Amino acid sequence: MDHVRAKLHADEIHKAGITGRGITVAVLDSGVCRHPDYADRIVGFVDMIHGRTECYDDASHGSHVSGILGGDGRSSMGRYCGIAPECNLLHVKVLDSKGQGSLIDIFRGIEWVIANRERYHIRIMNISAGTTRGEDDEGSRLLVDYVERAWDSGLVVVAAAGNMGPGPMSITAPGNSRKVITVGSSNQFWRRQGNVNANYSGCGPTQECVCKPELVAPGTNIVSCSARWRQGQYYARKSGTSMAAPAVSGCIALLLEQEPYLTNVQVKMRLREAAVDLRLPKNRQGWGIPDLRKLLIL
Repeated sequence: MDHVRAKLHADEIHKAGITGRGITVAVLDSGVCRHPDYADRIVGFVDMIHGRTECYDDASHGSHVSGILGGDGRSSMGRYCGIAPECNLLHVKVLDSKGQGSLIDIFRGIEWVIANRERYHIRIMNISAGTTRGEDDEGSRLLVDYVERAWDSGLVVVAAAGNMGPGPMSITAPGNSRKVITVGSSNQFWRRQGNVNANYSGCGPTQECVCKPELVAPGTNIVSCSARWRQGQYYARKSGTSMAAPAVSGCIALLLEQEPYLTNVQVKMRLREAAVDLRLPKNRQGWGIPDLRKLLIL
């Protein structure tokens, strides 16, 4: 995760005192463990799968996402620090131990975030959960409708592009929404990284001819927090656009700490202005990769 910060220039921003402090991000995923890197900043936990009230993550996916977004790296002496290491985390568990979930549970999770947005001062909703079905599928259309309701409520919604690429029209729902900020992986699309195939990031256009994703961020072989930290496994490697999305959510948390009055549309436009062109096709990279030095006013 240190190379993620390097590519986004997050370390320079942290040294300037911008860390996402006071910004709450709702994460819809497989849950969260009380990892030392962010345990004291978990402000809420809701379980749509089993109804439990204490934090847990039986897939270790949501914990990994949380570390990329807001881990402070204390278990690695700062090496594996997230993008917004002082942001608040609110978790809504919508995925089970296999990383799968029903659309009904995801819908309920999104509704809960919308209903409790003001109570918890939620500014950002990060969702790496989605469907692998086609855009004409009724469930996919409903999922897009739900995330767009969240966007219309004022939340900045960040969705993963999905791992069905790199062919055209391979963005999965809800990343195919024209409103939300969709994030793909910035890793080279036509090569392998070690034993991991990096040729997976969902690409546009959508069936409605919308250019997607908006942005890309590192997503392959990312080291971040593990739910098995009590067994001494504080960190693990994972790959996917699920890992890229929270990096962008972290960038947004930093921006909102500095300029809390920005609307979600203004945030989206600021990200566009601050993106660095990677010289890849637009339907693979969108605007490019965020550069925090350009995004923030220092």
